[in-house]
Amino acid sequence: MTAVRSVLYMLFFVAFSAVMFIVVLPLLVLPRMMMVRASQTWSRAMFWGLKVIAGCGYEVRGDIPKGPHLFAAKHMSMWDTLALFALIDDVCIVVKRELISIPFYGWYINRAGVIAVDRKAGASALRQMAAEAKAVFASGRAVAIFPEGTRKKPGAATDYKPGVAGLYAQLGVSCVPVALNSGQFWTGFLKRPGTIVIEFLPPIPAGLKRREFMRELEQRIETATTALVAEGSRTLRQD
Repeated sequence: MTAVRSVLYMLFFVAFSAVMFIVVLPLLVLPRMMMVRASQTWSRAMFWGLKVIAGCGYEVRGDIPKGPHLFAAKHMSMWDTLALFALIDDVCIVVKRELISIPFYGWYINRAGVIAVDRKAGASALRQMAAEAKAVFASGRAVAIFPEGTRKKPGAATDYKPGVAGLYAQLGVSCVPVALNSGQFWTGFLKRPGTIVIEFLPPIPAGLKRREFMRELEQRIETATTALVAEGSRTLRQD
């Protein structure tokens, strides 16, 4: 049954996205906030379909601060990016540059306002990311980054990259860690019934030394993620 639901959800995902991508094409030349709202609408529609078709809902825990804050989130599936767009108002997400070249999707997220980073550029990419993040903060928007830079399966070894520490130091702000267990339910093609939990943890205060910050960030995210994965394992419904 899970496979059948997953196929139906994929059909919904593709059909709805195709229609919406065409409908919002004119927004590329209109004010940026119109594309932001369209992106949020698309994300929420995907969540609606996921719940109705695949039986997979979600729960939000913790407080989501408004305004220019730095968010650092665990990354397990595409669901995570949709969640950040849908839950954090007018967020600027740090993404890999390759995504921008994807027709329609890449155009739209670029217009909504993301920071696209060339991960092969080394130190220059970090400088560019920090400069763009400062401009984003100056406009009153939040910045979100996936500290490991790529998706990780539940229980996989961690690999936190230095980019998040660079943003934390350059921006001089607190950092909100974000834990989740989406990888148990959104597993590539398969969408398993249950409830994804995303948890916004208490902020890490500004001013910590680089090594101390990285240790604290990883400890908070991984501890909370492990707990959410254990919770998900107890409630995951197999059919």
